[in-house]
Amino acid sequence: MFIRSFIQWWLGSHANFIAAVVAATGFFCLAAFSSEVVSPDLARADDIDENIGIRKSWDDWNRPVKPFKVIGNIYYVGPSGISSFLITTSQGNILLDTGFEETCPQICSNIARLGFKVRDIKIILNSHAHLDHCGGDAMMKSLTGAKIMMSKPDSELLNSGGTSDFTPYSVEMKSFPPATADRLLNDGDKVTLGDTALTCHLTPGHTKGCMTWTMDVSDSGRVYHVVYYGSTSLLKGVRLLGNPKYPGIVEDYRASFRKLKSLPCDIFLAPHAGFFNLTEKAKIIEGGVNPNPFIDPDGYQKMIETSEKYFFDSLEKEKQTTGR
Repeated sequence: MFIRSFIQWWLGSHANFIAAVVAATGFFCLAAFSSEVVSPDLARADDIDENIGIRKSWDDWNRPVKPFKVIGNIYYVGPSGISSFLITTSQGNILLDTGFEETCPQICSNIARLGFKVRDIKIILNSHAHLDHCGGDAMMKSLTGAKIMMSKPDSELLNSGGTSDFTPYSVEMKSFPPATADRLLNDGDKVTLGDTALTCHLTPGHTKGCMTWTMDVSDSGRVYHVVYYGSTSLLKGVRLLGNPKYPGIVEDYRASFRKLKSLPCDIFLAPHAGFFNLTEKAKIIEGGVNPNPFIDPDGYQKMIETSEKYFFDSLEKEKQTTGR
């Protein structure tokens, strides 16, 4: 605990130095300080052999990729498997998802490679409060002084460092450095910075306060509706029926699917690369081929339909197994 506290103090007090190193070299290594944490999206904590595979998958998720402009004022600054987006505005920038704690140096490097400054991040938003998406919130807040804005249920999860999550994983599997949200968001609340506004849509189920974000972006004389899908994945081992830690989980999932299907979507973005075919689309962007591959309303609807089917199939299977 002392070592982690010292590291966080050092990173915060040397933010300008770190930014300078990143700007000059495009790289900053924190490997020596990295904690041994893994994603709750992957498997149960009580299987040691499986956990070895988890760590390998986690390493692959953190594999560096070249940052790039998605569309308009939206830029991809994350690694290969877990997304992080920089949204630039006239009054500073917004960072959407920080990945694992270990992902932060790569995000900082990618921001610098695109010609932006880490210290210009004014707001940190998240899709949901799992360690692979907000594990870096505390570090990025320390580095930038940015305000974290989050739904109340997920702010409680963030404040606990993941330990209060309803998922059936060990503390080691789901914990991350805790952070405090500076603004609590309700469904429909807007987050505005400069000339850019995002709307928070609560889509609970995956977490109790999962957030889907929408915004409009202008590009080549046209306005596009952007949806940053928060996730409706059903994690392995999560009970849907009679879950004492989340009695309303089924109703929340049902409502979230209804809401997600109603959102107008031109640009489909998501917290995991595999959800929206990031790798393939990034190659098309790099090749300069039009139209922009992130204009993918069909991909969005297909993602929701696939996730909804898996949820209801899982619910039916649990009913048959339990006799409820």
